Amino acid sequence: MKEKSTKGIWKVISASSMGTMIEWYDFYIFGSLAVVISTKFFPSDNPTAAFLSTLATFAAGFVVRPFGALFFGRLGDLIGRKYTFMVTLLLMGGATFLIGCIPSYETIGFMAPLLVLILRLLQGLALGGEYGGAATYVAEHAPVGQRGYWTSWIQTTATVGLFISLMVILATRNILTPEQFDEWGWRVPFWVSIIMVGVSYLIRKNMDESPVFAKAKAEGKTSTNPLKESFGNRYNLKFVLLALFGATMGQGVVWYTGQFYAMNFMKTVMAIDSSQVDTLLGIALMLGTPFFILFGWLSDKVGRKYIMMGGMLLAIILYRPIYKSMYETTSIANKTEMVEKTTLLAELKENKKQTMDSIYTTSKEYADGTTFQEIKTVHLENGMAMVVDGKPKVDTKTTIKITTADEWSLIFLVFVQVIFVTMVYGPIAAFLVEMFPVKIRYTSMSLPYHVGNGIFGGLLPAISTYFVINAKEGGNPEFYLEGLWYPIVIAAVSFVIGMVYIKNKDKNAHI
Repeated sequence: MKEKSTKGIWKVISASSMGTMIEWYDFYIFGSLAVVISTKFFPSDNPTAAFLSTLATFAAGFVVRPFGALFFGRLGDLIGRKYTFMVTLLLMGGATFLIGCIPSYETIGFMAPLLVLILRLLQGLALGGEYGGAATYVAEHAPVGQRGYWTSWIQTTATVGLFISLMVILATRNILTPEQFDEWGWRVPFWVSIIMVGVSYLIRKNMDESPVFAKAKAEGKTSTNPLKESFGNRYNLKFVLLALFGATMGQGVVWYTGQFYAMNFMKTVMAIDSSQVDTLLGIALMLGTPFFILFGWLSDKVGRKYIMMGGMLLAIILYRPIYKSMYETTSIANKTEMVEKTTLLAELKENKKQTMDSIYTTSKEYADGTTFQEIKTVHLENGMAMVVDGKPKVDTKTTIKITTADEWSLIFLVFVQVIFVTMVYGPIAAFLVEMFPVKIRYTSMSLPYHVGNGIFGGLLPAISTYFVINAKEGGNPEFYLEGLWYPIVIAAVSFVIGMVYIKNKDKNAHI
């Protein structure tokens, strides 16, 4: 009987995980390409403002996730888990494909960022409905006492989705020249998603409804007003708020720091070559992903609470030392320059606006094999440097290619952060499912999850990057660490609330 149950659940895991993984892939393609997208859909006059605008648009998709959780959570509790996350899959896939089709800012002006924002909001709504459905669906199929283990497979999908997005981008970069990728190749990862969505749709189409929900529906025990019962009932609302402030809020910032902020930090603050960052992040994610399963399984043995709280505490204590070590590992200030190999090339080039730019390329090599390239583009007007706000308009792009030894140092430091992610994220689905009754489960668990991850976590790259830029402009020598205050404070608040108010529930209880 147990073997039959396990065979059945593997089919459920495969169908749920594949669809959820593809949705995360769709969602993360935008974040993974944020540096490139900022030059395509936003005015190029101010690269820093364009990058922050891209991160804000990225964050907008997270901010609307709670609304998707409410809308699709209500549908899931009314009509069923299966049909609801079929809709979310198609909505996500369509929006992703269309982002890859939008003309650039230079072609259609402000319509470009507006269309991107609208499609990004649709993605956020879709993802708001997807995760709660998949986690609930798997948990309601899982044998008693094994929910942490089985739902942890769903927890891997977000990281696997990010990993695949990085690999698709890396493959596209390697197939095309840098010029081709910059011109149109960055659109390919968006277009590829439509094929994966089609395959996932066919797989999900043949799934059965959750047995727990089907039984409740047959017995007339489903909710007629999930929103009212979830949030209008003081007793249930207390658990919704506890799940948010005591668990998902801290889990959200740890998740996004360990994966997305680490990526943005290496590309923008440390100026490491984009392909190198994608490769080393991909390796760290691949090494760390099995730990989702490990901590999910362990939570079935010792309970969810202490594993999640332990992950938050480690992150709070170790983030600043980790990021200091990351920065100093590749800082050229700590390396010996081979002065005889330094070159400076000056040239005049026509830009896309058919005006001239004066371009100065400085190349340096260091004794350990690190290479440094800085390209300064001075925009000219009537043969003179263009002046904006009283200053010459100069764009500077710095790229550092690091050694293999430095790459492995960074892989280790990112891997440690991924371990924190797996501790807080591996058990969270089972934890949330166990908090709420079946008739309002989809709605009740989706909202705290998506507020914690979508708002507190999703805003992290934009807020932390803003802190770093401000500190750098203010002359703070450790400006690169200032962005960490946001996740540290949020995780600390969540840790205190979780330790005081969350109980280590009986993981063998029926749901």
